[in-house]
Amino acid sequence: MDKNKHAIDIKDLTQPNSGLKRDMGLMRAIGVMAGLMIGSGIFYVGAYTLDYLHMSSGWALVAWLLAAMYSLGTGLCYAEMGAAMPRAGGTYNFLTAGIGPSVGFAMGWADFWICCTASISALALGFAGYLAPLLGIEGIGVPILACVAIISLSLVNMRGVKQGSGVSTLLLVIKIALIAFIIVAGLSFKGGGGDPISFAFDGKNFLGALSMGIIACQWAYDGWSSVCIVAEEIKEPQKNIPRAITIALGTIGVIYLIFNYVLMRLLPVADIVSSENPTYDAVGLMFGKGAATFLTIGIVLSVLGATNSSILAYPREYYTMARDKRWFPVFGKINEKTGTPVNSQIFTMVYACIICFFSTFQTLVSLTVLASNVFYTLSVVSLFRLRKKYPDINRPYKVWAYPILPIIVIIASIVIMVANFVSDPKTIIGFLIPLSGLPAYYLFQKYYGNKEVAEKAE
Repeated sequence: MDKNKHAIDIKDLTQPNSGLKRDMGLMRAIGVMAGLMIGSGIFYVGAYTLDYLHMSSGWALVAWLLAAMYSLGTGLCYAEMGAAMPRAGGTYNFLTAGIGPSVGFAMGWADFWICCTASISALALGFAGYLAPLLGIEGIGVPILACVAIISLSLVNMRGVKQGSGVSTLLLVIKIALIAFIIVAGLSFKGGGGDPISFAFDGKNFLGALSMGIIACQWAYDGWSSVCIVAEEIKEPQKNIPRAITIALGTIGVIYLIFNYVLMRLLPVADIVSSENPTYDAVGLMFGKGAATFLTIGIVLSVLGATNSSILAYPREYYTMARDKRWFPVFGKINEKTGTPVNSQIFTMVYACIICFFSTFQTLVSLTVLASNVFYTLSVVSLFRLRKKYPDINRPYKVWAYPILPIIVIIASIVIMVANFVSDPKTIIGFLIPLSGLPAYYLFQKYYGNKEVAEKAE
């Protein structure tokens, strides 16, 4: 809604041509998206969800189902915008074109300093946390190991999107095979000691508890919007973006729900809540500790795949902001040989490594999820604005049941965020971080304005 002389031309969104290479087909797009989503969350978030819901297994499963429905509903809204505007940047583009440049910048600001870059750090720390005990590493060695992972994967992705997406797809196949094996074994195992599914709730604030449970589940879904961030590198984006979103979110939603049911079938709810790694305990119950140790290697690869997908996707957003003259100019350079935003990748790599030494996995997760929800909600609002502002652009895919579905998504998101804030007022930081970007937005506008004046004077 705000205006400035660096506003995006709609043709730049619908027909982008920045030099990025369209080297990802449908399967690799799914590999990046699902590879980022399926990380460490599936293996431990179920314990947090049960804890928030006072060990009510039935309502915990409902939380997983609602998180799946919310993510899929939001994803279908993104599918319309991403197919119509297949430009690198995703949510940043939707907010900038639909609501205004300052809102798009505020999201990019929060993403770089906290949300996206911190997600890379959180995933890398999760990877290091699982691998370190196997290698006998502890203390300062854990963040160092996380940095080794970030640097190594960043170097692979700097070689090209084909190489980076190939790593994500390969690791996705491995983790899906691992999860499928656990599900099949768990459903057929006869010696499970789990409690009967119960909808009893002993707490006082049911809505708050359910919202906290949904927020926890959402961490396991976080990253699905990455397919829109890399839209400019996807072949036939008008077809493949909606397909990737629908296939990945629909399939993963079913997998998550069944996987958590299997854990509850094998282990008592109290044991799941008190365990540091309930999946390890479940596999140990079925096959012994040796197999459970082998599972840890599978979890390490799963988290590594999510780390790689985040390293592939997120620097594209900062690169796009620099192209729009809303971020540091150095981020806007492309390596002509590899077709990758090399400077954005380097700065993201360095900052993500720094974060690893100053925060913990749990802290990073709590900081990122709510702030991301704010912008997911605003992006769905942008869907309405974009249909009104640009009624004539080609929309290869239109969201199902418009406007009912987007309205339901917005209402659900607001209810979740308000209930979450009432239950845990500290989450206000999820709202304050984006607001802190507004002064920076005007400083960037002033910088680029002065630069243009100086260039004309010369």
